[in-house]
Amino acid sequence: MTAQLTGKKVAFLATDGVEQAELDEPWRAVTEAGAEPELISIKTGEIQAFQHLDKGATRPVDKLVTDADPADYDALVLPGGVVNGDFIRADADAVAFTRAFVEAGKPIGSICHGPWTLIEAGAVRGRTVTSWPSLKTDLRNAGAEWVDEQVVTDKGIVTSRNPGDLPAFNAKLVEEIAEGIHRSRQKASI
Repeated sequence: MTAQLTGKKVAFLATDGVEQAELDEPWRAVTEAGAEPELISIKTGEIQAFQHLDKGATRPVDKLVTDADPADYDALVLPGGVVNGDFIRADADAVAFTRAFVEAGKPIGSICHGPWTLIEAGAVRGRTVTSWPSLKTDLRNAGAEWVDEQVVTDKGIVTSRNPGDLPAFNAKLVEEIAEGIHRSRQKASI
């Protein structure tokens, strides 16, 4: 990848239970493209990643979500993992952090169970998205059109189903971050 994201800063919002590949591979993709990623969490210290049901590596948290300012970032990534997705969507500060990206029209990448947070942030109504299949009903009930495709982009929101989709997800994520703010997605579209 070329350094098409030089000077851009990307927030990765995750906590314990994050699917390791869905954190590490997009992190690597944006780094290789020249961006500076930061791990934002609902807890300090380290988070425990998982490889499906098995413990994976731990990752150091850069900043607590309550100390992070969405204005400091060019994009947001919501990795999956069922436990991670459930904890993040239940945290009011994490949802408010996510909503700020939606309202600003900044690119968002969300994979697997990450779209749960998009639902809570009011970001899916009227949009076409994908996710882990068990979120299909939740997303439809929140007003989204759910499709079973490896990567879907709707006005700067990039979604994918699972770790097998990461190559397509990462490429589209980098492309959307390079494009920058999507004006048509700002406040009026929520």
